[in-house]
Amino acid sequence: MQITVKDLSILLNGEVVGNPDAILSTVAKIEEGKPEALSFLANPKYESYIYTTGSTAVLVNKTFEPSQELTTTLIKVDDAYSAFTFLLEQFAAAATQKTGIEPGSYISDNSTVGTNVYVASTAYIADGASVGNNTKIYPQVFVGDNAKIGNNCVLFAGVKIYNDCLIGDNCIIHAGTVIGSDGFGFAPQADRSYKKIPQTGNVIVENDVEIGSNCSIDRATMGSTIIRKGVKLDNLIQIAHNVEIGEHTVIAGQTGIAGSTKIGKHCIIAGQVGVVGHITVADGTTIGAQSGINSTIKAENQKWFGSPAFEYSDSLKSSVIYRKLPDLMKRLQELEKKMVELGIRN
Repeated sequence: MQITVKDLSILLNGEVVGNPDAILSTVAKIEEGKPEALSFLANPKYESYIYTTGSTAVLVNKTFEPSQELTTTLIKVDDAYSAFTFLLEQFAAAATQKTGIEPGSYISDNSTVGTNVYVASTAYIADGASVGNNTKIYPQVFVGDNAKIGNNCVLFAGVKIYNDCLIGDNCIIHAGTVIGSDGFGFAPQADRSYKKIPQTGNVIVENDVEIGSNCSIDRATMGSTIIRKGVKLDNLIQIAHNVEIGEHTVIAGQTGIAGSTKIGKHCIIAGQVGVVGHITVADGTTIGAQSGINSTIKAENQKWFGSPAFEYSDSLKSSVIYRKLPDLMKRLQELEKKMVELGIRN
């Protein structure tokens, strides 16, 4: 797709400094610019690249004033980062505008498929399942019995949606993710073996959720495991049975959340965090990478770090003390030696 700088500036409600007739056909990082590419500059630490970039045009904030001569054209907008994100969304949407039912896919006669849907070869839609309008189903996707997929969703290759699970509108689920597999429930027996506890619930994923690749979200033992609207999950995340993730919470990769835990809304959980089961994490909580959460967090909008985790500012103070322990130990030994020399201590 090609567009002139002038037309793009009109679309973004921006102003042009340079050549309005220049042609744009792709996007690129500012340090990797090339002809007909559009880049953006929002972080001042990358400003040096704008004077050497090969990109034809660069999106900048209206407040930006160059300190050197430029060879690129500027498109000045209110928020360069947001404007560039909007354009990337348009590029991504154009790349996924497939429609139609490909040969080699299976759609049960008892299922319901909406309009303008794409179902790729080797996809499988089971009895009683439904797929909403404008949804894209890529190869090797499995949609189980009575599962419901909303409108405007994208299920990338290899996604598995088990029976009775519900996916809302405008959801994106990346390759290899499994939603609705059995929760980890086993009852210990007298002979020290384990008997499987049937997992009879489901998973509910509300609207506007994005789930990364190779995640596993377990169905509830009874009731539902719930991912609330606007949640964003990174790759390689484990969410156990009966967990609830609150609205607009963001969780980074390799995090694991044990069964029946309730995570509040607007939380930020960094990578490799472990959360024990049957606790509650308050709204607005931020948890640092590799932390271990082993008890309920009641106070809202606080930061936590460590394993076991505790309040963030205290954890920073503790880490400073920890680094000084060798020096403190040396000083203590010197003080003990002087006390012995003075006869204060044997």
